[in-house]
Formats: sequence, C-alpha cells, structure tokens
Amino acid sequence: MQKPFYPIIYVRGYAMTEAERNETAADPFCGFNLGSTVFRANPNKHEPAKKFVFESPLLRLSAEYGYSDVYENGLDILDPDWRPRISMTGQPNLGIPASSVIIYRYYDEGSTLFGDGRAREIEGYCKGLSELILRVRELVLAQEGEAMKAADFRCYLVAHSMGGLVVRGFLQNPKLGSAQARKAVDKVFTYATPHNGIEAGGRNVPSWLGLNEISTFSHERMADYLNLQAAYERYKRVDFLPAEAFPIERIFCMVGTNRDDYDVAMGLSRAFAGHGSDGLVKVDNASVWGLDRDNNISGTAATAYCYRTHSGPFGIVNSEEAYQNLSRFLFGDVRVDLWIEVDEVRLPVAIEDKPEVQALYQFELLARPRGKRWYLSRRVAEEDSPACRSHVDLTQRRGAGGHMVYLSTVFLANKAKVPTAGKTLAYAMDVAVRVPDYVIDRKFWADQHFEGSHLFRDSLMISLQPPDQEGGAWKVMHSWESEHVGQATEELSYTQVQGGAIRIEVPLPSGAHKPGIDGKILLLVTAWNSD
Repeated sequence: MQKPFYPIIYVRGYAMTEAERNETAADPFCGFNLGSTVFRANPNKHEPAKKFVFESPLLRLSAEYGYSDVYENGLDILDPDWRPRISMTGQPNLGIPASSVIIYRYYDEGSTLFGDGRAREIEGYCKGLSELILRVRELVLAQEGEAMKAADFRCYLVAHSMGGLVVRGFLQNPKLGSAQARKAVDKVFTYATPHNGIEAGGRNVPSWLGLNEISTFSHERMADYLNLQAAYERYKRVDFLPAEAFPIERIFCMVGTNRDDYDVAMGLSRAFAGHGSDGLVKVDNASVWGLDRDNNISGTAATAYCYRTHSGPFGIVNSEEAYQNLSRFLFGDVRVDLWIEVDEVRLPVAIEDKPEVQALYQFELLARPRGKRWYLSRRVAEEDSPACRSHVDLTQRRGAGGHMVYLSTVFLANKAKVPTAGKTLAYAMDVAVRVPDYVIDRKFWADQHFEGSHLFRDSLMISLQPPDQEGGAWKVMHSWESEHVGQATEELSYTQVQGGAIRIEVPLPSGAHKPGIDGKILLLVTAWNSD
C-alpha cells in the first residue's frame, strides 16, 4: 500500500541578534537549503575532514520523494496576494499538493527587512504555527484531484533548535493554538532542540535574563509556555511530552555530539556548554520523555545520535546522518527500538565482597546500515554520548528499571535496501560496555584497571525479511560477529507486528569472567507507516 505524503513544515531555530534575524529573513528556506561537503571521520578536529557531498535536506526531499516548495511569483502562502502555482497544463490551481514543503517564516516581522527588528516572545511563534497549519490544510484540500477530507488531513513538523520548542509549545499548551491544528500533526522531528533548556557553565540560564529572549531557554520560563508546571515541580526538568498533548512514539529527536567544530562566538559557546554537547545544547537535554496523565514518566521518544555540531559546516541539519533518520522516520517501513537489559554485573574478585562500591558503566552503540559510510546512531565515550548507569542502578534499582538501558531507535526502509534487489533490511550494531573506574570508600581503586578497556564488546548483525505477501511471516536473522553464527530467532507474522511491538531477545555472548556483565540485547520491532 502506497504511504500517503503529507506536507512538511520546517521550523527554524533561534536567531539571537537583529543581524541574524535579517539573515534568516533574507534566506528563502531559512537554512534548510544548506548542504555540506565535509564530515569528521573521527573526533580529532586537527585531522583533515573527509569529503562527503550532502546536497541539503530540501533538495534530497525533492529528488527522492518529489516534494516541492510553495513560493510563487516571489510570495509566500501567508502573503495576502499569494496565488497557487499554475499547473503544467497552464490552468490555475486552487491549492497546493500534499507533497509540499512549507517554511514557517516567523522571523520576518522580527527583521528590519520586513518588520520592526524586534524579536517576539515564543508564545506568538507558537500561535503563528497553528495558523500556518490550518492555512496549509485549506490549500491542500483545495488542490484539484485531492480526495482527502478535512478530518484526514495531516502534516509533518520538522524543527531545528528552538524551533522544536515552538512546536512543543503549540502542541502542549492549549492556549497557544487550535485543537484542529494540533490534531493535524502526524509526526514531529527535532534537530538539536534544547528540550530541557540551555546550560552555561553547568547551570540552566536564568529566567530573569531577558536580553534577546535568552530566557526562552530557562526552566521556569519553559515550564510556563510548555504547560509543564506540575511536572517541573516534581522532576525539576521540562523535557516532557504529556500523552494528552501528543503521542511520544510519533516524535523523533536527533542529537548532536560534536562540540569541537562549533565556532559560534569564537568558541565561547562550546566553552560554556562544556563537554557532552553539540557546542550549544547538552546531549542529555536534547530529547524528550513521555508523561502519563498522573505525570509519571511513560517512555522515551525515538532518539538517535550523530557526531555533528549544532550548526555550521559540520552542523546536524546539513548532514547525511540526520537526513537518513528524518526520511526513514517519515517514510520508512520498520521501527526497531534498541535496549540492553542487564541481568548481572560481576565485580573484580578483589572487591566483590566490599560493602560499598561505586562505579559508572558506559554503554556504547554504533548502528550501521549495510553498505553505507555513515551511522544511523553513534554513541561512544570519546564523544561524551554513551548511555550511563551506576553500579547501584544495575544492582539495586532493578525494580525501578535501573537495569534497562535505552540505546537508540532506528527506522529501516525498503527503499534504502543494499542490495536494492535483496529481500532483507539489514544493519549492524556495534555494542560495547566500558570497564568503569571503581571507587571504594570514596577512593579510586587502581588495581587490575586499564583505562578504556571493555567489559563487553561485539557486533550484532541483524537481518529483517518482510513477508512476500500481506499477512505472511517475517523472518529475523541475527549473528554475533565473534561467533560467526546466523540463525532465525523468530518468525513474526505481519499482523502480530501491526498489533504492537514484538520483543526479540539476543543474549550477550559472555562467560563467567570477573569483572564482567551478562544480559541481552532487546529489539522491539514494529511495522511503521502501515494501517
């Protein structure tokens, strides 16, 4: 069944100064038309970058999926005298095709080119997004030959940086938009959004800092416009998406981990943001968690990581990694959530009887599609992006889920198969767990310790073969690279996958080594973009 194409609305990030707002207003696509020819093959910025031509997300959507912009005769769809583009037959159109890209130009009024040069508060941007969505709906439904009904109209929201907060404010705060517009949102994708605010020197920016609307990124201010006052009081965080506002499984967070190549303010930004950031936004602040109606945490958004900066030549928006996650999230066929479940952690023999052991375990992941030069997700200790758990989490907090470690989510697409004539969707997971620095009685225990060594490291190759016919059986193959054995772990029926996630367990290959770790990789597989 052909997947529907819905309009894509791009929402750009923060423009601090009048000059930046002018630059944004002067760009027809507000930065989403920018590509890049460079990427880092390793974290060392002093080594030359490799050449890799990425045209731009806008051009790729046009070339690969047939999307087109809506500008006509120099005007935008919100301009009062804008008219739809003339058709190929020379006849006037009444609307726009569903496969359209729309840029939300909310900084025009804040520029001196088209407005008064003053930035507005984010609440105004949220309301404007709601109005834009309803205008897009009106035009798509008016397109000749369009059979879609108003109740069936949907759109995709794709946002960079503060744009993700504009989207969340519109979705989460009933005062900042129309219920009809919120209902029309099908999926949300955010690049490098500070979902839990921005930190400088390890502290959240203060709410009283009104200069250039920087307070937009303070917790107190965010809790207000995101309608999260109760959750903030409980958790002292604001990176939450309530279930009644939007389904957590319909949002994807792309997280950057390269701070070194972010040169804004001559490097001062990355200095203040510190390690574990993209140069502006902390890795730990760039994704969202779901909340149930009682403000209990219910799950995490689909999240992937790439070694890219917040913006610039090495930026996250103009990157192959982010585009591949975006296109697979919007149009892919299979979703796989990747977890590690830790069953046992074994300490070194010399300290296994010590009453109080402190240690921090780092879980790494490299998710690699077959035949490509980039990663769908990349989490490694050297780039400050591993998932972390304490020894207490893994051994004493199992009841609270401390032994469950979320790694990433990958989306697979039949369109992107290698080889294209093959039947399987395949990728590999490089999984590693670092040996921690053990602390005994608040002192570093240096015996039997080699910095950078691993408790576990191996590559898991996964092959998913969809059924030849609807209703047929899926086939899942796996093998650990160290064992060189591939076997079918489970046959999945298509209807079972549609009914919910199928849990596939792959035990970690291990022995009784001390120190060591036992557990399993969990693959939660669901059909994506199906009825």
